[in-house]
Amino acid sequence: QVQLVESGGELVQAGGSLRLSCAASGRTFSSYAMGWFRQAPGKERDFVAAISWGGGRVYYADSVKGRFTISRDNARNAVYLQMNSLKPEDTGVYYCAADHGGRGSATVDDYDYWGQGTQVTVSS
Repeated sequence: QVQLVESGGELVQAGGSLRLSCAASGRTFSSYAMGWFRQAPGKERDFVAAISWGGGRVYYADSVKGRFTISRDNARNAVYLQMNSLKPEDTGVYYCAADHGGRGSATVDDYDYWGQGTQVTVSS
């Protein structure tokens, strides 16, 4: 089993940057693909980025390509999301998730474990 705890969300002005972190427990963290999703009030949870178990493959939603970067440190059991050039539409609760499949996916149902989320608010 994997437990996930996100951190780093806060209020930031448009154009600013944030770095989200996700700390994972469990000895098998390195075998999981990891993903970031976000959910705005009244909307569905949307894919943001994913990274394969070894970090060799990364995937991004079109809306964040060129602005966000996902990375992981298997020695520290952590995954990160660097967010630059933030826009008000990036506002939402950001969730970290673990996929035992290992390759990375944009589909919510492919993920086995979820964190509690961290709030990101981008003001205009």
